Formats: sequence, structure tokens, C-alpha cells
Amino acid sequence: MPAMYSLWIVGRNGGLLYSRDFWQLPPIEFNDKLRLASSWFGMCGISAQLSPMPDSSGIQLMQADTFDLHSFHTLTGTTFMLLTEPHTPDAAELLRTTVYELYCDYVLKNPFHEMDQVVKSELFDHNLVALFAAVNRRWGVGLAQ
Repeated sequence: MPAMYSLWIVGRNGGLLYSRDFWQLPPIEFNDKLRLASSWFGMCGISAQLSPMPDSSGIQLMQADTFDLHSFHTLTGTTFMLLTEPHTPDAAELLRTTVYELYCDYVLKNPFHEMDQVVKSELFDHNLVALFAAVNRRWGVGLAQ
């Protein structure tokens, strides 16, 4: 059954701004998450520069045996990374539409939030958890507590 594992939001300087696990994964220390997010950000930036397409945003999907890593790069330089079970349907579309809309509504419209600041919005977090709970429930998958 498909499952959404984790969402990371990376700022335009490569720093991890938000990290939330939606599925019980083997524990990853926070410093390792920072290192992975920063490395992925750098690889996406390099791939965008090496691409023969003039308006390439870099790597959008990395597929492995045990997970897929979907990446969405916004015009402001923020990168959204969604780890899912392999071949999860509509994961990239969910990331580009619903998750980004929640981010815009609850984080960017917050007058106290500044770009590249760590995301600390209870409304964003609550709505994101509800969204992934509904998606995972639709597929019959439980969420991490």
C-alpha cells in the first residue's frame, strides 16, 4: 500500500526549515536530516545548471528501491521534499498543489514569518497532518504519532 513517509522544507540557502514524519521510519537524527536536506538542495541546484533545458528546476524525482523522493522547487527558492513509498500515485501533484497551498496560506501569509526562517506554525502543522492522515487513510495506512 502506498504511504507518505516524510515532508521536509528547505530554504533558499539550503537550510532545513521544516521536517515532519508521517510514518514510523527508522530514527534519523536531526543533524543527519540537516545534512541530507542540504546535500539534496545542492544536487538539485547543480542539476538545474547542467540541464540543457533553459528553465529547468533541477531534479524532481529520485526513485530508490525502498522510497521515492519528490522535489518541488518554488520560484522563491524554497524546496519541498516529500518521501513516499515507491510508485505512490499523485504524490508529486499533491506536493505542488495542496501542500504548497497550505504553506502559502499558513506560513507565507503570517505577518510574523520571514523568508528562510524555521517554520513554526501550528495551523500549518495541524492542517498538514490532517491532509496526510486523510491521504494515508484513503490507502489504508496508519500515521506515526
